Amino acid sequence: MSLQKRKSRKTVVAVLAHPDDEAFGPSGTIHKFTKTHDVYLLCATKGEAGKNSGNHKNLGKTRERELRPSAKILGVKKVYFLAFVDGTLSNSLYHELAAKIEVHLKRLKPQTVITFEPRGVSGHIDHITVSMATSFVCQKLPFVKTILYHCITDKMRNTISDNYFIYFPPGYKRSEIAKIVKVTDVWETKIKAMMAHKSQIQDAKRILAMRQKFPKEEYFLVLKK
Repeated sequence: MSLQKRKSRKTVVAVLAHPDDEAFGPSGTIHKFTKTHDVYLLCATKGEAGKNSGNHKNLGKTRERELRPSAKILGVKKVYFLAFVDGTLSNSLYHELAAKIEVHLKRLKPQTVITFEPRGVSGHIDHITVSMATSFVCQKLPFVKTILYHCITDKMRNTISDNYFIYFPPGYKRSEIAKIVKVTDVWETKIKAMMAHKSQIQDAKRILAMRQKFPKEEYFLVLKK
């Protein structure tokens, strides 16, 4: 790629909570962006408290190692870990989390930021906290023009067991969804990224089984500044 083309490429940053959030979530969209943008990933934790499919010792280090090849498959230029502990993100850490996100965004200067919708998609408190802190930071930064909040539809939500978390929020009606990205053409890449998270393989299989019933699409609420 020529220097002129590199300079003309815009930047996208995905701000997520755990290794695998990128692959199990908006990975098709992330991969599509890498064709025309420089894409970076901020990951708040190393997923230490996640499920452990198999005998993976020191799960945080394992999941950190798994995220890097997943990101490479998707075409992400670099992953930055923010050094928080899985499951601990809450109002007591809002300011610290926001400050770390802001440092990276000021350096990378993305025009577009991807994160979770305000209910965290699954209701995971780490997802909700990351969404809130990211929104707070982006509102202050003039170079961020668009925030894409990854979400699921109400029909997708209805296939998920109510006991997955203590509270799994409702999905969104298609009329509420501002952006639909068709990912049929990059579906195999999405699967490869998901399979890179070997310690979470049972969740990957569960999600893929559920997704077979639905169009190969990813969904976003959109905030334009």
